[in-house]
Amino acid sequence: MSAELVGLLQRNYPNLVPAQFEPHFRRVKRLALPAGSVLFRPGDQPPGFVFVLSGRVGVHLTGQGGRELRLYSVGPGTSCIQTTLGLLGGEAYSGEAVAETDIDIALLPAADFRALMDVSPAFRDGVFRAFGARMADVTRTLEQVAFVRVEARLARHILDCADAGGVLESTHAEIATAIGSVREVVSRRLDALRGRGLVSLERGQTQILDRAALLAIANTQ
Repeated sequence: MSAELVGLLQRNYPNLVPAQFEPHFRRVKRLALPAGSVLFRPGDQPPGFVFVLSGRVGVHLTGQGGRELRLYSVGPGTSCIQTTLGLLGGEAYSGEAVAETDIDIALLPAADFRALMDVSPAFRDGVFRAFGARMADVTRTLEQVAFVRVEARLARHILDCADAGGVLESTHAEIATAIGSVREVVSRRLDALRGRGLVSLERGQTQILDRAALLAIANTQ
């Protein structure tokens, strides 16, 4: 393994990759994948523990009717709950992971992951801390879907995900997946926001026009 990869792992995952490098990490494989790549699908078995060095991966669940819910995203320094559960309990994936951007990842083989869990208290503690943080993210997502109105979830998503210029680059279908709704509902709500002068809409773009009004909607239950 190159010194560059060792440095990236230790910088992005200091709680998982100790300064005293473990021999098990020597079998880590580095992969570069383009946006749109599928990392796993329902029924797959985890091949190992994934470290994201750059880019972002979205993890989704799909219902029988085809409705998708984005559970969380995985970026540098964070981990995937589904992968950790699969490696610890032998469970197959129930969701799907898709690269939302070009990604640079490193894969620690499953056998080495399990060996490190047995012999390295620091690694084991780091895995469980990361798992706990991701579970908190999932809990917040489920609370939003269960208890917060679609309008409030939509407004919050626009505010949180728009760029510095106030533009959100997402299709209505992508927004629906992110907030746990369906495209038709999101399209109607966005049209209503546009009619009130809060946003303007172009193909694949939502431009914030009245940030204060959107924030007021986002803070309602």
